[in-house]
Amino acid sequence: MIDWSRVATLREEIGAEDFDDVVELFLEEVDAAVDELAAQQHDNDLESKLHFLKGSALSLGFQSFSELCQAGEKTAAMNQDTIIDLQEILHCYTQSRTVFVNDLPDKMAG
Repeated sequence: MIDWSRVATLREEIGAEDFDDVVELFLEEVDAAVDELAAQQHDNDLESKLHFLKGSALSLGFQSFSELCQAGEKTAAMNQDTIIDLQEILHCYTQSRTVFVNDLPDKMAG
């Protein structure tokens, strides 16, 4: 669900001091985008919203969520009338976020 090696690499790249700020900003931005996605359900901008979420998620190791966003993005690009399981995507984000927030202190302690 979470690619902890990606998280550790990012922390090394930006430094431990800035890492907490990056995590906070990431969670704020993605929470807002997910809330918007949940509220609008189906709209003409679905492909770009899923693209944003995919890239954001991948940068901070949200592997499963990123994969679901990528699949949804591809589906949206092929046919706007195709049903995308947004509930699965939203549920995966909620689970991933919980695991990330709960396990981050232990994973980054070493």
